[in-house]
Amino acid sequence: MAIVIANMIGTGVFTTLGFQLEAVQSTLSIVLLWSLGGIIALMGAFSYAEIGTHLPKSGGEYHFLSKTIHPIVGYLSGWVSLTVGFAAPIALAAMAMGAYLYKFTGLSPTGIAVGTILLLSLIHSFNLKSSSFFQGFFTVLKVILVLGMVLAGCCLLPESGATEWTPKWRQEIFQPSFAIALIYVTYAYSGWNAAAYIVGEIRRPNRNLPIALVGGTLLVSVLYITLQLAFLRQAPIEALVSKVEVGQIAAEYMFGTEAGRWVSYIIGFLLISSISAMIWVGPRISRAMAEDYQFWRFLQKDNKAGIPVRAIWFQAAISIALILSGKFETVLLYSGFILQIFTTITVASLFVLRQKKTPHPTYRSPLYPVLQILFIAISTWMVIYMIADRPVESLWGLANLVLGLLTYFVSVYLSRKKKKAEKAAWQQREFLNNFNNKF
Repeated sequence: MAIVIANMIGTGVFTTLGFQLEAVQSTLSIVLLWSLGGIIALMGAFSYAEIGTHLPKSGGEYHFLSKTIHPIVGYLSGWVSLTVGFAAPIALAAMAMGAYLYKFTGLSPTGIAVGTILLLSLIHSFNLKSSSFFQGFFTVLKVILVLGMVLAGCCLLPESGATEWTPKWRQEIFQPSFAIALIYVTYAYSGWNAAAYIVGEIRRPNRNLPIALVGGTLLVSVLYITLQLAFLRQAPIEALVSKVEVGQIAAEYMFGTEAGRWVSYIIGFLLISSISAMIWVGPRISRAMAEDYQFWRFLQKDNKAGIPVRAIWFQAAISIALILSGKFETVLLYSGFILQIFTTITVASLFVLRQKKTPHPTYRSPLYPVLQILFIAISTWMVIYMIADRPVESLWGLANLVLGLLTYFVSVYLSRKKKKAEKAAWQQREFLNNFNNKF
């Protein structure tokens, strides 16, 4: 459960409320958004728990989809994990950290973001165990910070808040902007499937994987909903709307400027831990793809300490490129769009898995197939509205898939060429051996 909580409580919960408030301002709409995000994550967690107990090998969607649907679908999901799944959250966390620290340090937010990624990538090039040692500690700090802000937001009397308990939510939830706002929320909930990436390392996965996925998602959902209410109760809408650093803004209204400064430092510090953890875990997917596909073999080589340095710096280069090429909102929507597509495909793969009727006893999702159909329907609705309302970000996501498809065919061609060369070399050796034996 700890790994789910550690991966979920990160950038999104401290940064996305301001973008939601651009078009959805009723408090009931915001509560519904975050509640719906939690429900979507929970439905996905039930599905992933069943798939993971059927296919208990680390690798997440890359492994699941390769086995249930087709290797090309698994490859594309691995490509997405390689180019977006970790690189984009690293970029977003670094950009958020820059936004939180800029006001009090005066340093360039972009400079802070790029410098942090370079520094942490360098550290992990020599010591890959640092995140493992500190991750549990930082997870506890994150939960304490969220609980503290929730309690303060509920107990302190606000001077001017953004809470608006009006019937306006009835109109807002039918607007395209509500679906886009849900993309922000689902990104904030991303990480609920983290345990699926290491299912091969979990003891008794039939029991512990569902507990980690479902239990972690439930706990974080409660924290998320109450934290957004705390932000809305303490800070006015005009102070929060379109802002990234909503946690720091709310803290200033709660505790004053000086205390808000320290909260901002703490959030920035905890975001560093999130970046560090993703830089640590991300190369796991790169290495898996490098082992399976010739195109990515250049990422397979480790240094003398067994650290995948090439994969670390390849991931860092993608993250820095995302920072330099787009705004926080653009990167979030682009990555959220493409990740939602493959999460949906993975949930749909449970139907294929059920048809195979595996004989060994495993965890089975409750309310099958209702939860899966609802998840797919809501996700499809979000994706359609995203394409209609934000075509640029959507097209970037689709272009990413086309590029991934091209690399798949190149990799298949290189693999066949290598096998052909190996076969020719073997035949030549056999011919020479036979010739030497005769003469």
